Amino acid sequence: MLLFGCKKKQALPVIALPDTFIRAADLSFLPEIEQYGYTYYNSNNTSASALDILKSNGCNTVRIRLWHTPSNQHSSFDEVYTFSKRVKAAGLKVWLDLHYSDTWADPGSQIKPSAWSALSFTVLKDSVYNYTKYVTQIIKPEYIQIGNEINSGLLFPDGAISDIFKLSDLVKSGCKAVRDVSPQSKIIIHFAGITNADWFFSQLKNTSVDYDIMGLSYYPIWHGKSLDSLKTAISSLTLNNNKRVIIAETAYPFSLGYDDYTNNILGLSTQLIPAYPATEQGQFNFMHDLKNMLNQNNYAIGFCYWGGEWTAYRGPVATNGSSWENQALFDFNHKALPVVTVFRK
Repeated sequence: MLLFGCKKKQALPVIALPDTFIRAADLSFLPEIEQYGYTYYNSNNTSASALDILKSNGCNTVRIRLWHTPSNQHSSFDEVYTFSKRVKAAGLKVWLDLHYSDTWADPGSQIKPSAWSALSFTVLKDSVYNYTKYVTQIIKPEYIQIGNEINSGLLFPDGAISDIFKLSDLVKSGCKAVRDVSPQSKIIIHFAGITNADWFFSQLKNTSVDYDIMGLSYYPIWHGKSLDSLKTAISSLTLNNNKRVIIAETAYPFSLGYDDYTNNILGLSTQLIPAYPATEQGQFNFMHDLKNMLNQNNYAIGFCYWGGEWTAYRGPVATNGSSWENQALFDFNHKALPVVTVFRK
């Protein structure tokens, strides 16, 4: 009914605000795990894919590592490209992690791909550019890492940190390739921990490396047991480099036990932050507090949980299974843990 000749106001449409805080999970093992027929369960004990369970809990980005020529198909371009299409079809963003190696790259190991082992430095730079250009223009990730935990450099020995100019040139080659073919992709440079991070990123600044986001790994077992120290480091990095920070890798245990015969990386109470015991609640509280610290920090833009899917997928007696199952996002019965709810807005 109209009153006084006025039309009834129609409800304004609800406008979804941009989901800009990155709540990511590295699910690089998932294609391999699914080949074993491993089943995950949500909090209602209903079977579902790990991807769907995390998405339903608010995960908005999936990080995927890419190796150049791995010894098997896992983390190969074909596997990563197929998985990235599945991630995008699910409505999630892709974060591509280029290791520039045939295997794991981290501060202690940055072995160049065997196909590049005999290249001159000039040809190596061209190879970094062409390879990065190829994978970027096909996968078109929303986020892309040029190297993984490159504290000590990458593509050894050419890109060792001892020659910052050569390291910078290699990183620049990768960054330029991304800018040339996918300028909308945000470029991440990844450093493990907070010790010497200011010095490292200042070197990139001094050598004019063109990137967007500073990525940090933060595992209390290796990188300090104080969220306050992490917060201070994030603020310092942003103020000194005029770029935001993302926690590119983190995890925390829900147990000190094990679910297979593969030695776990973390299994001692002395490796924990005392305020966060290795329990389901302790794991949740750690991630809840970390997320809140980052979300309330003007200098941070998100986090990525590493190895959340890496359960004991090869069975309880496997000696080549998971060294991380007690830090996964799923318990030893394959059920989603309370910590998955930290991916919600």
